[in-house]
Order: sequence, then C-alpha cells, then structure tokens
Amino acid sequence: MAKQKKTEDRLSLKDQLDTSLLEQLKQKKQALQAKEVKKQEEEQKKREEARKKAEKNKTFEQLLSESDLNWKQYK
Repeated sequence: MAKQKKTEDRLSLKDQLDTSLLEQLKQKKQALQAKEVKKQEEEQKKREEARKKAEKNKTFEQLLSESDLNWKQYK
C-alpha cells in the first residue's frame, strides 16, 4: 500500500510538471506568434512607406508613361 501511494505521488508530480511545462510552452508559442505578426505588420508598413516615397519622387515622364490614358486624344 505504501509503495502504491508513493507511485501515485510520483505520477501526480510528474503530471503537474508536464502540465506546467506545457503551459509555459503554450505561452512561449503565443508570444512568438504575436512577435511574428508584429514583425510582418512592420515590414508591410515599411514597404508601403517605401512605395509612397518612390511614388512621390517620380518624374513627370515616369508618371506619363505609367498613365493608362491615351494622351494623343487630347492634343
């Protein structure tokens, strides 16, 4: 009977350790996912800012060549 109780105590301690370890791993996973999402948002923001800056610095010739309008109609 005493051996059986010690075995149960060991198992429950092991189970508790695994549970706490599992919780730590879940928290770490959530933190890494949040960090990855934030990183992706920052990269997207940088790309958008770079695109806007490039658009702002275009010459008239570049803007004219990218236009879909048929400018010969307006001559």
